[in-house]
Amino acid sequence: MKLAGKKILVTGGTGFVGSHLVKLLLKNKALVISTIQSQAPESYFQQQNLGAKVTLAPIDICQTSELTRILCKYEVDYLVHLAAQPLVETAYFDPQSTYKTNIEGTISVLEAARAYPKLTGTIIASSDKAYGKKGEKKYLETDPLMGDHPYEASKAAADLIAQSYQKTYNLPVIITRFGNIYGEGDLNFSRLIPGIAKAVSTNSELILRSDGTFIRDYIYVGDVAAAYLLLLENFKAQTGQAFNFGSTDSLSVLQVIKKFEEALGQKISYKIIDQAKNEIPYQSLNFNKIKKAVAWQPKSLISNTAKQIINWYEDYFSTKI
Repeated sequence: MKLAGKKILVTGGTGFVGSHLVKLLLKNKALVISTIQSQAPESYFQQQNLGAKVTLAPIDICQTSELTRILCKYEVDYLVHLAAQPLVETAYFDPQSTYKTNIEGTISVLEAARAYPKLTGTIIASSDKAYGKKGEKKYLETDPLMGDHPYEASKAAADLIAQSYQKTYNLPVIITRFGNIYGEGDLNFSRLIPGIAKAVSTNSELILRSDGTFIRDYIYVGDVAAAYLLLLENFKAQTGQAFNFGSTDSLSVLQVIKKFEEALGQKISYKIIDQAKNEIPYQSLNFNKIKKAVAWQPKSLISNTAKQIINWYEDYFSTKI
């Protein structure tokens, strides 16, 4: 366990992806500090009782001085920046707060990291959305970042800013870009797979904002957490790099529904309203680089995770009735 005893600050550690990463870090005997602003009592973080196992720092990530204080106080070894406004539709209606959180928040994290020279390294979470629209080709880490709508632009800008800190100040930074993450604990029901789970669990109709043809990589949250763990364990050898976290589940919306129907052995009722805004028709990531660098590849598919995911959501909705 290479991270045993290491002090790791996770911004957004109480969120969907953060909770799974925190759980894995604790399993590997790391000492975890997580930022927190508010927390739903039914969240995965609370469900797993992670709050009792980590140090919680109730701070705003845009406050650089507060982040720096936390780094110094706990003598943090690694910083993983996951905190963000994560929803494309929210960004469309509220671009200003999205830019503030995703861009200013990232700058604040990088400034705090720059101010604390004992920090071994920082991982900045970007997104496949930062690449923008590139037709039907798998994205490579060397492709230019061309996000052209609020969410996409916020992630592209934060990504480029992180690169600039690494190159200008020789700051030890790794950037991660990933597709659509799914799994237990995602309570953003406007997303496809939580929406499917809600429809199945509550016997209701799934509303599809798109026309059902948009293609994305769907990557299980456990695989994402495992990738972060490997990068942290091998940080010095990989500093200055950007990595795609991809999946072999590169599917359209309707294909995802079909996968769940096959795994569950039942039909899912849905309605296409085709009102999606600013959606990119095709996005898929080439992940050969991280496979070669740290021997990571996704282990999970929708076909072998669907039942356990639906079981989690059924338990979640049973408390709502």
